[in-house]
Amino acid sequence: MDIELARTFIEIVSTGSFIRASERLNVAQTTVSARIR
Repeated sequence: MDIELARTFIEIVSTGSFIRASERLNVAQTTVSARIR
């Protein structure tokens, strides 16, 4: 597991939202979704 995937997963769990996670990570929501796939 790479570090960006781990950070993304942690943000999704802590915020409960893909959109909020993307805002906190400063990436597009589609990027968050793609990392999780």
